[in-house]
Amino acid sequence: MAALVAAGCGGQSEASGDGDGGKLTLVAYSTPQEAYEAIIPAFNETAAGNGVKFDQSYGSSGEQARAVEGGLPADVVALSLAPDVERLVDAGLVAPDWASDQYDGFVTKSIVVFAVRKGNPKNIQTWEDLLKPGIEVITPNPFTSGGAKWNIMAAYGAQLEQGKSPTQAREYLTKLFENVPVLDKSARESLQTFSAGKGDVLLAYENEAITAQQKGEDLDFVRPDETILIENPVAVVNESQNRSKAEAFVDFIRDDKAQRIFAGKGYRPVRAELVDEQRYPDPPGLFEIDTLGGWSKVNDEFFDPEGGAIAEIFQSQGKSTASD
Repeated sequence: MAALVAAGCGGQSEASGDGDGGKLTLVAYSTPQEAYEAIIPAFNETAAGNGVKFDQSYGSSGEQARAVEGGLPADVVALSLAPDVERLVDAGLVAPDWASDQYDGFVTKSIVVFAVRKGNPKNIQTWEDLLKPGIEVITPNPFTSGGAKWNIMAAYGAQLEQGKSPTQAREYLTKLFENVPVLDKSARESLQTFSAGKGDVLLAYENEAITAQQKGEDLDFVRPDETILIENPVAVVNESQNRSKAEAFVDFIRDDKAQRIFAGKGYRPVRAELVDEQRYPDPPGLFEIDTLGGWSKVNDEFFDPEGGAIAEIFQSQGKSTASD
């Protein structure tokens, strides 16, 4: 579980705001940290955000959801995928209608891409290239990371988009994980592993690859022809001690200014009019999780730690359903 840190975390400044507007605690998955560190000061410049102090916590999405369920204080949760919010609905911590707004509960979008070494020396272009002998693929553990679940369903769905059967698509996943040498807890940790020199290709959010480039990481990325549309949710926690400010913050992060900040950090805005189609082209085989039956079906079939398809693959390969 990630520790709570002041806004402007990661060794930056003290908490934004002077505290006169109360305090909000944002609990989020790991990858949007840089975006929120830019968005929070912008919120503090608004009438609704004036004087609001922030604590922030970042970590793998599944662990963050479990932490909030277990008592980690939170006013706003920004997680990787909808089932992590639904977990909090089931625990009575988030309202059942959290996704009833015009954005279906989402705040950002992205796609799964291949991050590769500068110049793409292994010429990795397609999903089939990931199965080549000697290719090391870095992706986090789906039993802790929401990003990993997106990666796996991108790989699986891509096979269906290519006309393969569900059985063949599952066989692809088995072969893919034979080339995965390590399973980190979160997408951010997997990026750190890749940046440290391990692996030939990193399965990643498009925004994570763009942010890494902006920070000077020596990598390129490839948008495969077939990939999944990622949609990241946000919700206010029922027990928020400053609910009106929490709701104002959620409204703000969907407004033009915050959405443009997200776009500057590599995310695809949820506001269609703000999407730069030249910068963020849709691959020809882009599909959504609903194409695969939705998260409820997918979680049961693939990510049940006892009998799901991924647990079976891990067991057959001697991999643990806990993070390495």
